[in-house]
Amino acid sequence: MWFFAVIILILFLSSCASRTVQGETLSTEPSYYIQNKGSDTIVNLALRWAEAYQQAHPEVRISVTGGGSGTGIAALIDGTVDIANASRAMKKEEIEAARAKGIEPVEHVIARDAIAVIVNPSNPVSQLTLEQISLIYQGKINNWREVGGEDRPIVRLSRETNSGTHVYFLEAVVRLGQKDNKALFSPDTLLLPSSEGIITEVRDNPNAIGYDGLGYVTPEVKVLAVAKTADDPYILPSVETVNSGAYPISRDLYMYTQKEVNAAVQAYLDWLLSPEAQKIVLELGFVPVRQ
Repeated sequence: MWFFAVIILILFLSSCASRTVQGETLSTEPSYYIQNKGSDTIVNLALRWAEAYQQAHPEVRISVTGGGSGTGIAALIDGTVDIANASRAMKKEEIEAARAKGIEPVEHVIARDAIAVIVNPSNPVSQLTLEQISLIYQGKINNWREVGGEDRPIVRLSRETNSGTHVYFLEAVVRLGQKDNKALFSPDTLLLPSSEGIITEVRDNPNAIGYDGLGYVTPEVKVLAVAKTADDPYILPSVETVNSGAYPISRDLYMYTQKEVNAAVQAYLDWLLSPEAQKIVLELGFVPVRQ
């Protein structure tokens, strides 16, 4: 499957091996290689960024790989990538493992994302509270009629455990952000390996509920409005409601590097916060960190 496969972005063929500036032909063979790996949520954004950056900087070649946040962070700890993409913050034990190998990880917030809770368009339910979603995913609410829907069983869908989105949803929604809450996903939750898989299953199954980064949501599914409690307003995810803090299921997206990076990596990290790069964030349905 595509998200487990290594995605090597090589944009510059032999025809791009040189360019002319003020009558002088300059070599544009790549001189710097950046290895970028991790979150499947971020991978499409990282690919678009790499493509745009390489067009302006043919001396740099960027390899972008998916596989999940945990995979990218493990590669950073092993020293095999320059940049790890993650849709969750590094865990304490991951930071300790990196330091044990002489790596001081540095966190870069490069975009924000809303997690949309989605159902089949035929489902009459249009809104849920965080507690209702938590109880559904714990297996304590098992029929749509318990939350105002039809008499149908609920089919729970989740990303796999190596996904940063899975970890974030467990902590922020299933456990309601409570550090002492040890709730888990119901054992009958179907774990799917990709964001696209969640969309496809929800589109085809009238009983399903799933969650996905807002950038992956298509018109084929129905997005639910979510309230913190039954007394709060029900809010749909959007750039505006994420930036205002009104939508309750949103998160930062990260890149992690070593403390000391070479000039090419630093220049690329600086460019990611530029208006050009942040415009791409918006185009792909994520939330810019700089307007």
